[in-house]
Amino acid sequence: MNKFIIEGGYPLNGTITASGNKNAALKLLPACLLTDEPVVLHNIPAIRDVQSTLLILQDLGAEVTELGNGSWRIHAQEVRKTELDAQLAARIRASFVFSGPMLARLGEVTLPLPGGDVIGGRPLDTHIRGLEALGTVVSMTQRGIFRMVARPLRGAGYLLQPEASVTATENTIMAAVLAPGETVLDNAACEPHVRDLCHLLNQMGAKIEGIGSNRLTIQGVERLHGTEFRIGADFMEVGSFIGAAAVTGGAIRICRADPHYLGMIHLVYGKLGVNFTIDGDDVIVPANQPLEIQSALSGRVLEIKPMPWPGFPPDLMSILVVMATQAHGSVLLHDWMYESRFFFVDHLNFMGARTVLCDPHRLLVQGPSPLYASPHGVPSPDIRAGMAMVLAALAAKGRSTIHNIQQIDRGYERIEGKLRALGAHIQRVQGESV
Repeated sequence: MNKFIIEGGYPLNGTITASGNKNAALKLLPACLLTDEPVVLHNIPAIRDVQSTLLILQDLGAEVTELGNGSWRIHAQEVRKTELDAQLAARIRASFVFSGPMLARLGEVTLPLPGGDVIGGRPLDTHIRGLEALGTVVSMTQRGIFRMVARPLRGAGYLLQPEASVTATENTIMAAVLAPGETVLDNAACEPHVRDLCHLLNQMGAKIEGIGSNRLTIQGVERLHGTEFRIGADFMEVGSFIGAAAVTGGAIRICRADPHYLGMIHLVYGKLGVNFTIDGDDVIVPANQPLEIQSALSGRVLEIKPMPWPGFPPDLMSILVVMATQAHGSVLLHDWMYESRFFFVDHLNFMGARTVLCDPHRLLVQGPSPLYASPHGVPSPDIRAGMAMVLAALAAKGRSTIHNIQQIDRGYERIEGKLRALGAHIQRVQGESV
């Protein structure tokens, strides 16, 4: 297995370009199954989860052509099977969103439980209820294998609960665009990648209104056609690089970062004394940030929690942990969504961080704490925790080893190349996983 060797203590400086949005790519690629005409997608990130999604498309019968520079042509003229390959589907969480387009295109699908990060309970109820509202009969043929049959799909009203699930919103949208009648989704997610999906589908001939709000109205159409579309920047990657610059004391510019989607990240990072400015479509992170944690009103300890869009993204909570270890003051980080998000902090504490895991959802961080290298190695438990450990190693004194980096590769494009371009001392080498 590959591992990273990182010599910490060097400020990041220079310019990089933001990659395409991972969460958009993993939904827009399956959406290509909704038409028998070619679809060309640009700014697709070269990450492991995208590779797995492309393999699923090919296995289903789609013609997949790489055009270069992050552009792909998907032509699903024929879809030759209704069952997803279990081994391929187990690699990624987003495999479940193939159910929406497969039901719309073929009227049936069989698929296993999805894979993905182990960060706590991630129930599929909201997905399944949305498909059932549109007329799908869902059964479990054996443990972990879902059989879905549309008899047939039809427009309907659906209130997403208990939360505005992003992937459930996207899955239901893809099923609804070809369902006769009107579909109204209330409490719908409205993240940038949901908007990208809706804009792509409208370019293909769908009729979706309310894009960017929590109520979507969809008029079903008979068929969709091919198109060409560019996905936006990955604000998770942008937020990670802002954090990397801050904890190393460096100054970087992130080009094509879609800063209009960074409002809440700007506010929350500012509470830790991390600031950035906007120059056109670029983000500029100045050197030597204040790194001072603000107190809440009346001097109470600051509490930060993720929320559905436009709230703070839950996937940046792990990055926030490392940033907080380098800032003066105390902060309570509360991820109410995922009960295993903070389980990686034992490794961070071994490097010198001062954190207390109050319960599975809440973490108290006291900073600043000088970090020291972990030469014997720390793992990458999931995509974001793995990237958080990279940030810790960049800030630490000495040489650190990070194992299981295929997790990081699932969500970050050519991460060591981008970091080296900014002056990081990082190598990818062959080694045993821990």
